[in-house]
Amino acid sequence: MLYHFLYPLVETNSFFNVFKYISLRGSIAFILSSVFSIFVGKYFIRFMAKKQFGQVVREEGPESHHVKRGTPTMGGIFIYFSVLFSVCIAGNFNSPSLLALLFVFVSFTGLGFLDDYLKVLKKNTAGVPGKVKIMWQLVTSVLVLYWLIAIKGFDTNLYVPFLKSPITDLGMWYVAFGSFVIVGASNAVNLTDGLDGLAIGPIITSSLTLCVLAYLSGHKEIADYLLLPHLPQVGELAVAMTAIIGAGIGFLWYNSYPAQVFMGDVGSLSLGGVIGISSILTKSEFLLVIFGGVFVIEAFSVIIQVASYKTRRKRVFRMAPIHHHFELGGWSEPKVIVRFWIVSIVLSIIALATLKIR
Repeated sequence: MLYHFLYPLVETNSFFNVFKYISLRGSIAFILSSVFSIFVGKYFIRFMAKKQFGQVVREEGPESHHVKRGTPTMGGIFIYFSVLFSVCIAGNFNSPSLLALLFVFVSFTGLGFLDDYLKVLKKNTAGVPGKVKIMWQLVTSVLVLYWLIAIKGFDTNLYVPFLKSPITDLGMWYVAFGSFVIVGASNAVNLTDGLDGLAIGPIITSSLTLCVLAYLSGHKEIADYLLLPHLPQVGELAVAMTAIIGAGIGFLWYNSYPAQVFMGDVGSLSLGGVIGISSILTKSEFLLVIFGGVFVIEAFSVIIQVASYKTRRKRVFRMAPIHHHFELGGWSEPKVIVRFWIVSIVLSIIALATLKIR
């Protein structure tokens, strides 16, 4: 809104030129999103508690989690509206990158909402069947990637940290690769969302990293200096990332231990999808393994646990995902959360440091 309605007025008053800058609009998006999230969150929690839309806890989980049964869930809804509100105010919708991100965000939010609603309605953890969930995510990913390639200008090259040049051009095969990244990121974040504030911390640090990457890649002079691929219009993702950071901080206001509200799949699936599509748009698909390392570790802990049990009838971890392994090992919930946050911060710093090693 600010860009589309106020920036054109620069022809009559040079002051309105400020609305061209991503840095200003990103700051506005952050402020609006954080304030909106904190303000709306309070009333959302009251509403959910009144309607008795509480968390359904799986019986095979740690016994200490049973006390969380009934805590209001689906907090991802007010994250969603906080981000959407602030991006509508501060975003530039001429950017295909921003439109692609919003498409994934809206679609995965719908999937997560349906999943959470079925869980609350049926009072069990079943929700949307796994195959349907994966199919929904795949169809969304294929559609958005095919559209990006079809409109031309989208870079289908693969870039690896530490190397100056792309290793190969996948062409239309990028649709399959990109879909794997988006679906994988979405489900990895979903698996991480198991303790109070555990998932939102790495989401904030990952979003901050992607914000920096988007801004640098969208700025030709800086991109050329750092030997990054220059990606016109991708800088607008920085506005969306600052909105997510703001909404995440507002959500953490209520989700910090002991949580007053849980994110639910409506939040974890959608935010994970956004991290996936953003890493694709900024050409940081492999860098995602570093700055999103917490999500990767959580996902692999489940894969290893399942594979080990099916082949050897033995468990590698006390319980998967791995944050439960540490809980059952004697770490208190707040200690697990904070230590995972620390790991996430360190990994994000390492990821950004690779920009100078090319």
